Order: sequence, then structure tokens, then C-alpha cells
Amino acid sequence: MNSGSGADDGTHGVPGGPYGDDGTRGAPGGPYGTGTPRYLPIADHGLIGDLRSAALVGTDGTVDWYCCPRFDAPSVFASILDADRGGRFELAADVPARTKQFYFPDTNVLITRFFADDGVGEIQDFMPVVDESREADRHRLIRRVVCVRGTLPFRARVAPRFAYGTVPHTLRVDAGHAVFSTPALKLALTSTVPIEAAGSDVWSLFKLREGETAVFALDRITDEVAPRFCAVTEAEREFKATVRYWRHWLSQSRYRGRWREMVHRSALTLKLLTYAPTGAIIAAPTTSLPERIGGERNWDYRYVWIRDAAFCVYALLRLGFTDEAEAFMGFLSEHVQSEVPEDIGPDGPLQIMYGIDGRRELPEQELTHLEGYRGSAPVRIGNGAVGQLQLDIYGALIDCLYLYDKWGQPLSSAHWDNIHGLVDWVCEHWDQPDEGVWETRGGRKPFLYSRVMCWVAIERAMRLARHRGLPADILRWGDARDAIYQRIMSQGWSAARNAFTQCESSDILDASLLMMPLGKFISPTDPKWLATLDALGEDLVSDSLVYRYDPQTSPDGLEGEEGTFSICSFWYVEALTRAGRLDEARLAFEKMLTYANHLGLYAEEIGHTGEQCGNFPQAFTHLALISAAFNLDRRLG
Repeated sequence: MNSGSGADDGTHGVPGGPYGDDGTRGAPGGPYGTGTPRYLPIADHGLIGDLRSAALVGTDGTVDWYCCPRFDAPSVFASILDADRGGRFELAADVPARTKQFYFPDTNVLITRFFADDGVGEIQDFMPVVDESREADRHRLIRRVVCVRGTLPFRARVAPRFAYGTVPHTLRVDAGHAVFSTPALKLALTSTVPIEAAGSDVWSLFKLREGETAVFALDRITDEVAPRFCAVTEAEREFKATVRYWRHWLSQSRYRGRWREMVHRSALTLKLLTYAPTGAIIAAPTTSLPERIGGERNWDYRYVWIRDAAFCVYALLRLGFTDEAEAFMGFLSEHVQSEVPEDIGPDGPLQIMYGIDGRRELPEQELTHLEGYRGSAPVRIGNGAVGQLQLDIYGALIDCLYLYDKWGQPLSSAHWDNIHGLVDWVCEHWDQPDEGVWETRGGRKPFLYSRVMCWVAIERAMRLARHRGLPADILRWGDARDAIYQRIMSQGWSAARNAFTQCESSDILDASLLMMPLGKFISPTDPKWLATLDALGEDLVSDSLVYRYDPQTSPDGLEGEEGTFSICSFWYVEALTRAGRLDEARLAFEKMLTYANHLGLYAEEIGHTGEQCGNFPQAFTHLALISAAFNLDRRLG
């Protein structure tokens, strides 16, 4: 038995260590000669998960990000945020090899292949999806290594750094079994090949011949969940069960259009971002991946944005996935306070975001001991935007509820009572300035998009009331709806720019305006809208990629530039589609598909040279891809 305590000095001078002598990632003489850079590109990762937590696996076979036991828990592996202190689970061929990565068809099982001179091997990474039984608390991460041709040596290194690298751990190693322990979390590693301790880490060097398999399984263990060895036969059963789960889920899709592979990959990704115990849908599984390398626009997205989640439900409903919509309705009912108290203030009855368990407090703090991805500090956990006023969330939510009633299940009387209260509040407060959809930190402004979505909130509620014969103050609601419309048309239109603008009485453009026809506020062929679409194309579009706005002309309270925002690029495709400009829409859509990573995944933004930037993968982008593909495919016939 060996034991040791965790250290965070970033030293790795043992066999099979993550770094070569030159400080690079991988063994010297690895896939790129002297080792790859310390940080893989953000896009060089795939996502696996069990609907409770998730992990990013690099194209070199390293788990660079993993939080356990849930999405927003402190990290166990976070080398994507600090190559030295973050921790990682490395598993790769121990000879120079080319790598390729793909998903097992129609699943979220990730395959990383290694092509070497003497053989071909692959790692099959997956997390079994378990029901609400005690086994769900295991959060098993299985890494099955297979030699498919010839002979291939492999190396493994398991180097957890608990709680974002702040909490040391103890290590106990027996034959084929290791336990990493902290007061808050224990992880058990089992292996079908010999493992050894090296300080606080575990490593292994082994060789496989054609047809041979090795299995590593990392389990969370508790007083109720005991360590359990994962034999080759059990790994095979778990692999098949996981494949069956994802294929059964995807079989519910009604989409049979031109872009089936990309749409289904987006749907599978959105499903990975759902938190099964509550029905929450997170914005992304990562924190602080930068919008610009070296910049400060680094945020924690592991929470439930009302807007993002509502749009996700819309996208999944479009494809026929009603269970996810129903689960999110449960989250709203149980965890989000949508009843309007008597003393509600001007900041409204809803927060813009919540924890995956419904908690309202998400204090933002900086982890100054982590250097950030490629030196992009600060690394943040929590999100200070939780206290912002963003009026558009009411339109996104009520539109989602309207569509759920239309395509899913009829809303209950309790749901209607809550909607009624929300709409009453919107009628009284729609004309306030707010921080807007982009969560700017430069002060509140009269953003046009917020006005548009307040109009959507009231209009959809009126539709629902009329369709279902539900009680509503239709006259009052109608007066507020019409007042919003008149305000937008009079103060949101700039004759100088011949376009609708970011804020009332301004000349600045904003890509959020692309939602005006998508939300049915204005006809997609209205001359004023077509002029706005042209203006947006001239000012904010670059090779199909769309910037949100120009921070130089519209200061947002933050330093530095940002890339193009991928959801806006897909909104642009849909706006072109609805305007009847199908050739332009299809070209823009096909171009956007080329910016996906090798697995069809998107981060939040695209940088100046086509690189993926920001948290990854991002739900907002994938739901917009689904909507754009659905509508473009339908118009093309």
C-alpha cells in the first residue's frame, strides 16, 4: 500500500507524467515531436456526461475538465484552466501517434483514436446514464482502451486536484485500486492493468496487442456507494447500455432534413446539458474559458439562465423532445419563484439565472491561484450578473410556455396563475432601462431587444388566454402591448441609420435585433426590417459571422474586444430565411457549419482566425443551429 498527500506545486517528474522536460503537454517525442503546447485549443475537445456532471476530453486523450458530483461542483480536473495546478486524467499512446476523435454514431460516447507506426488503438470515453437509484451517485467515468491493430504501448496518469486545486488529498493504492480522498469528496480508481503511486498521483505504463482491452473507471464513493471494480466484461455491458440509452433518446427526433447529422449532434449536446434531478438546463458545462485570449471576459456558465433554458426547450420541442420540456416545467414550478408577491420591486419577480438546484445566491469570486486558459485571467466561479435586470427573460419564458402548451401538454391552472402575475408585472415595468440580453456591465439602458421581448411576453399570453379561454385582463394587456409597439416604432427607429437600433434614440446597431422577425414582432419582409437587415449585414457581419455590437461605439463596462457571437450568426441565417433570401441564408448556414469543431460542437464565440472562444460547448449556439436548420430546411422544401 502506498499513500501520499496532494500537492499543488505542479511538479510531474515521474514516468508517464503529463509533461515532457520542455514543459509541454505529453511525453517528449509525442504526436508533435517534442510534445504539444500546454493548452489544447478549446475546440480540440469533446464532451461526455451523465445528465448530472460532465467532462471535456481532449484530442490527445486527456480529461481536461471534470466537476463531480454535479455541473457546478468544484473541479476535480481543471487543466484547461491551469495546466500546472488544475489536475488532469491523461491516457494516450506512449509512442508518437496521430489522433482523431469522433462520437460513436448517434450517441454521446466519445472515441479518441491513436494511429502509430506499430498499431492503432482507441479510447472509448463515456459516463453511464443511471436512473434515480443510489448508483446515480457513483458518477462513473469509464475509459476503455482497445488495441484494434498491431501492438501499442499506452501511458496513464491520474492527477486530481480537488476544489479547483485548493484542497490536498490523500492517496491509498492497492492492486488495481486507488482511492483519492478529501473531507468533501472521495474518488475511487479501478484498473484492469497495474497502477502505481507517484506522490499524490497514480500512473500506469502498459502494452496492448490487437484485440486486447484495458479499462479504467473513476467512481465517486460515499458511505452508501462502495468502490466497485469495473472488469472488461462490465465495461462492455456499460458501453452497450450507454449506446442504447442515447440512441433510444435520439429516436424521438422528428427531424429528417438536410442537416440531420448537425441537428442531432446539437440535440444530443443540449441533452448533455440537462440536470436530470431537477430538469434544469445549464448554459455551458465550463467556467472562464475566455471570449478573447488574455482578456477579462471570462464567466461561469454552469447555471440556469431563464432565457437560455427557455430557448433550449423551444428547440427541443421543435424536434419532438417533450420530456425535456416537461422536466424544465417541473424546475420552474418547484425551484423558481414565479408568483408575484404584493411588495415586488422594480427588479421583478424573476432572477435572470438560478443554480441547478434552484438556489438564488450565486456569489461571484475570482480564483487567483489559477492562471486561466492560456493565461486568460481572472478565473471566476459564481456569476455577479445574477442580480441584473434583464426584461427580455419574460418574453423568452412566456413564449416557451406558450409553445409547450401548443406542442407539449396543456398548461395547468397554477402555471396560468403564474403567467398572469408575470404579465401584469411586465405591463407595469416594461419601460424601465435594464442591463439587456448581453449582460453588459456599463449601466442600464433602454435596450430595444428588451422592449421587443416584453411585447412578446404580453402577446403570447394574450394568444394563450384566447386559445384556452383563460381569465385575463385582455384590455389592459392589449393597451400595454400596443404602447410597447408604438414606443419601439417611434423611438427605436433611426432615420439616420435607416434601421432599428440597440437602444431608444440612438444610432448604434445590435445583433439582438435579428430576433424582431423571429419573435413575430415585425413582418420579415417589412421594408423597415429589410433595411435593418441590410444595415446589420454591412456593420456587424463578416463572412456569415455576426458580432453582437461594437464595444467601441457602445461601451459595455469591460476592456478588450470579443469575437463574433455564434448564436447571432444562426439568428442571421434564420432572418435571411424568413425574408425569402434563401440563397444567402443557405450559404451563410453552410459557412457557419465549417466553424464547428471536428465533432460538430460550438463554443460561444468565433475568434478572428476562426478559433472557438468562450465557454464550450454552449447551449445558446446549438439551440440556434437547430432553429435555423429547421426553418431553412422547411423553406427550401
